[in-house]
Amino acid sequence: MMWQAFAEGLGATAGAALAVMLVTFAVALHRGVHRVVDVAWGAAFAAVALVSYILSAGEGDDGVRLLVTVLTVAWGLRLALHIARRGRGHGEDPRYAAMLARAHGNPDLYALRKVYLLQGALVWLISLPVQAAQYLAGPVGGWAWAGTAVWAVGLGFEAVGDLQLARFKADPAHRGRIMDRGLWSWTRHPNYFGDFCVWWGLFLIVYAEPAAAAATVVSPLVMSFLLIRGSGKALLERHMAGRPGYAEYTARTSGFLPRPPRSPGSR
Repeated sequence: MMWQAFAEGLGATAGAALAVMLVTFAVALHRGVHRVVDVAWGAAFAAVALVSYILSAGEGDDGVRLLVTVLTVAWGLRLALHIARRGRGHGEDPRYAAMLARAHGNPDLYALRKVYLLQGALVWLISLPVQAAQYLAGPVGGWAWAGTAVWAVGLGFEAVGDLQLARFKADPAHRGRIMDRGLWSWTRHPNYFGDFCVWWGLFLIVYAEPAAAAATVVSPLVMSFLLIRGSGKALLERHMAGRPGYAEYTARTSGFLPRPPRSPGSR
């Protein structure tokens, strides 16, 4: 592990995350909606990975550097494009509308502090395993391949779950109904479970170096907290709680980790 080079690059990667968020803030002000920040989430991870890849040239193993960069950029850009397509033509996200209604003073500056700068800091923190992997001296080995396999499972859950949900919503006959088919019958949150696998998979790439793993394990732990207890599963389920049929859906469907749906009357 090239620790000095890794430390020297941390400022530049923080700058990359900040730059993406500030550009997105400017776009949000121009369009009058802050939901565009959700597009920047995945794009900022891709930017941090690319900056790390450039800075680590001649430092870490080229195979590991390329692997972790490709995995991160592929995940980040797929997520950004999916959210951009999903939000096209829509107004403000209800989450941000509610937040801005509680703002004291200028609501845009409140959003800058509470959303854009916070998300930029989280991107930098969560991507620490990606940054550290760029400076590993060893070649691609067993832990890297294991991490890639876990990453692939996660990306599959995300992409397939998002596609299934989009097709379900596109059918007018399903208006007002709860999506409970495909992967959504095995877990109420295939996309969040996918994110969970992606970031634990990326962490496994640095697991071959114990010191690097110890220094960056906070990252997948933070992502796991956000997905399960923070702005992911917990927030969405509070929003969905009053929907007709949702209580029955939660009774038969796993809250996070996939498993076959419960049959009626089972515990």
